[in-house]
Order: sequence, then C-alpha cells, then structure tokens
Amino acid sequence: MDDVGALQVERQSASLRVQVEDRLRQAIAEGRFKPGDRLIERELCALIGVGRTSVREALRQLEAEGLVTSHAHRGPVVTVISYEEAKQLYSVRAILESFAGQSFAERGSGDQIAALDNAVKEFETAAGDGAGQRLTAAKNAFYDCLMSGCGNVFARQMLTTLHNRINLLRMTSMNQPGRLKHSVSEINDIAAAIRDRDGPRAAAACKLHIEMAASVALDYLRQRGGSPE
Repeated sequence: MDDVGALQVERQSASLRVQVEDRLRQAIAEGRFKPGDRLIERELCALIGVGRTSVREALRQLEAEGLVTSHAHRGPVVTVISYEEAKQLYSVRAILESFAGQSFAERGSGDQIAALDNAVKEFETAAGDGAGQRLTAAKNAFYDCLMSGCGNVFARQMLTTLHNRINLLRMTSMNQPGRLKHSVSEINDIAAAIRDRDGPRAAAACKLHIEMAASVALDYLRQRGGSPE
C-alpha cells in the first residue's frame, strides 16, 4: 500500500466517514486494493490520514455493499467474487441496463442526451490513455448519465448496488487485451441509439455491452480457477 497522498482526505463539510467510504470504494474500483487483499485498519489510517473510528465505520458500510468481507482470523478483506456470483450479477445487470437504455431513449431530455454524449467523449479520451483513475471515473460518469436519463429511481438504486459489486471485476475485464477498444465501440452504439430515440436498439446495445464484458470477466475467472458451473 503506497501513494499515501493519493488517498488523503480533507476534513471539510462532508461527513468524514462518507469521504473515507468514497476513497476506499474508489481504490477498490481502480484495483489499488484487489480481491482478497487484507484491509488493515492501522495502514488505512496512515494512508487516508484519519482515525480508526472513521476507517472502521467506512469498512462496515463497504461490507454492507458487498465490497468487503470480514473473516474471523483475517479481518476485513476485499471481497472475492466467485464465477457463479459474477454470472448472476452480469445477468441481472443486463436486464436492468437494457431497461435503462430503452427508457432513456424514449423519455430522456435533450440535456441528458448531451450529457451522455460528453461522457462518451471523455471515456474515449480516457481509454486512449489506458486503464487508470481517469478511465474509471469516465466509465462511472457514463453510467451515472445512463441511470439519470432512464428516469427510474428504483432502477438507479439497484444498478448502483450492482455496479459497486461489478467494480470488483470491471478493471479486470477492461485490462484484457482488446477489450477496451470494443468497450468504447459498444458505448458509442448505446449513445447513438439513445440519440436516435430508438428504444429497442438502445436496449439491445446495452445488453450486448454487458454480455461482452461478462464473457471477458467470466473467462478470466475460469482461468483463475473458478468453477465454470
């Protein structure tokens, strides 16, 4: 665990616990802390620059989200997702994001579509730099626009929960050779369908994007030793 300054937070108006949660969630999404890594309180306190109470509360919240798992003799670790769990996550995500894409195409405002287009352009630019913090932020911004544009608060809540879990695998899938290029193309197809107000096409594009990401992630889990069934 290095790069101390990268995780430091400022003691400002936002809840300190929420800031710590956000830093740890981001660090997990970016692969700074990988599945199976121990999250040692004293080390996190030094990295983030806060006391143990804030770290402990943040870890409890991330455990509730499924990002962290506590073990009796190891303490908290970054959750390891099994093959079967990943398969189920991607299946549900494909259904929800297809719905979100179609709803956005049929009901989203012009301003929301413009925001989506900007998010796609930022993702393309970030992809040119390769995997990293900017790429993760750009992908999250795209999904935030997609969820906002669909106009369904319950779909947004469920997708947010799923995305928090999928983040454990997202950088793994995007780091696979050739995947990032295809991801950019797929996201452009989603945005184009939404721009054209073509709901069924947007749903199909969202479904294809998730299926392709799932294929790469599940193949990685198989190679890592996860059971294929």
